[in-house]
Amino acid sequence: MRKYILPTFLGIVFFLSAFPSPAMADEGDSTPSLPLCPPGVQTGLESDCYLPGPSQYLTEMAVQGYTFPPLPLPASHPDSSLNQVDYQYASVKKNSAPVFATLDDAIKHNNSKIVQRLRSGFDYVAYSDSWIAGGRIFYRTQKGWTTSEYVSAITTPTFQGLEFSKTPQRPFGWILNYFSDEQKTITKRTPGFARDDYTGHYLEHLEVVQIYETVEIDGKNWYMIGPDEWIYQTAIAKVNPKATPPEGKDINSWIEINLYEQTVAVYENRELVFATITATGTEPTWTYPGLFQIYEKLDTTGMRGGSRAENNAYYLEEVPWTMYFDDRRALHGAYWRPYLGFPQSHGCVNLSVGDARWLYEWGEVGDWVYVWDPSGETPFEE
Repeated sequence: MRKYILPTFLGIVFFLSAFPSPAMADEGDSTPSLPLCPPGVQTGLESDCYLPGPSQYLTEMAVQGYTFPPLPLPASHPDSSLNQVDYQYASVKKNSAPVFATLDDAIKHNNSKIVQRLRSGFDYVAYSDSWIAGGRIFYRTQKGWTTSEYVSAITTPTFQGLEFSKTPQRPFGWILNYFSDEQKTITKRTPGFARDDYTGHYLEHLEVVQIYETVEIDGKNWYMIGPDEWIYQTAIAKVNPKATPPEGKDINSWIEINLYEQTVAVYENRELVFATITATGTEPTWTYPGLFQIYEKLDTTGMRGGSRAENNAYYLEEVPWTMYFDDRRALHGAYWRPYLGFPQSHGCVNLSVGDARWLYEWGEVGDWVYVWDPSGETPFEE
């Protein structure tokens, strides 16, 4: 409904501005009566109309970079086919889950033909085929066959970031509803929590918004995303386009990972060409700040690590679109992550499958990866 209110409002203003109205002056002021300036941004050179009113409001908003209607980001969504992979995936739901050599062995539960046992926890298998028999679903994994009694098929998230035709003029980001009351983000008419002036306008999870002004209150940032609409800093994963290379490096293209905002930005010829949200490492398995280079690319690879004793072990089959850049830390698709935008990995830079493939097709061995934390809270590797 909001987009229909503005034209009606402007039409009323046009009508009113056609008639002279006295200037708002103190008694005895000799200022002649002038009509209101017509709606629109004024240059300050006009002398035949009175500025205060809608025109003044539009002019003030234009100074902050907001126009009516707002200019869209120079961006588009990548090809949805980037989400496609050769495998489907399932989580292991029972400890010591058997994998049988053949489908017939799995159907008969032939214990003499068990070729692998899977552990429950943070463990996922890739399967290339499935079969239904006796009310059970059988999955063909890398090593053999297992059943729906032991594993549960998952849906691979299909979120994708944005491709850019040029670098945006202002910051932007994705709304995150995880950290808001009732998992809903509502805008305020003024920044800060001092006033109960919520607008009633709820923002959708992962909705993209632009930022026109930033105000710091009690050490925390508030962002203006539209006229009289403000959001708190935890409600957004923000990208601040900065098409200058990392300090000390005269390079034209690089991948930037912002650990505080949990975003990834890709620059080519010093222009932003892609941006998305991510999930990086948590203590003690940090994603460390620094400047690195991609040294290996793998279409798919298995990953395992951690300790069962410390309850942080993981086993992941056929991780797609992997690019290693810092020891065993990599950018890769995380088919097991339905939620992105906050730290949660074992040190790698987790992306949606589609975003990981976009980066994989763009990047080459030797490309630079700049990891930083503007808050300074993430430690450097010792």
